[in-house]
Amino acid sequence: MNTVGLVAFAFVGSSKAIREEFDLLGITIVGLAMAFAGGATRDLLVTRVPLVLRSPVEIGLGLFGVGLAIALSIVVSAPDTHPATLVADAIGLAAFATTGAIVATEVAVSAFGTVAIATVNAVGGGAVADILLDRAPFILFEDFYASCAVLGGSAYWVAGALGASAGTAAAVCAGVTVVTRLAAVTFDWRLPTVQQLGLRRE
Repeated sequence: MNTVGLVAFAFVGSSKAIREEFDLLGITIVGLAMAFAGGATRDLLVTRVPLVLRSPVEIGLGLFGVGLAIALSIVVSAPDTHPATLVADAIGLAAFATTGAIVATEVAVSAFGTVAIATVNAVGGGAVADILLDRAPFILFEDFYASCAVLGGSAYWVAGALGASAGTAAAVCAGVTVVTRLAAVTFDWRLPTVQQLGLRRE
């Protein structure tokens, strides 16, 4: 799951940087930041050395994702909105939400901790990438995105609490996350704002 997430998110982050006309170094930095920032934050939360600092293979996988994004940009004009990028983003979100939930279970945190770490692992890299792209993290104000990771992490914990095996719980988490994300993209799901709910006085 971690391998899939690294390649997918490096691909997505690099595609965003390509759209903003970053140079090759900038594209690489944004891609690697999106791939690794969430996992590094996860590892710090569970008090262990981030995996990216312990395994050179991790960097290789990230660079592979960067290369894929550059290759796609050669043949399509808008790689960040290409269906391949949207699907890769959903897969990366699901993979990292699942990885975060697994790590949280290994260190025996609470149900809230499991969901929180799964979500941070899934969306932390995207938030950092948006900051590098000089914009507010989109997970805070648009699209049904982080909510998918919350649902996936919750599904993982519920499956485990019901006695499912670790593999089954992981499959449930990944399935819930990727399905809800693809549905959100297809049907343009968004969480309502206070204004839309009519709770704010003009």
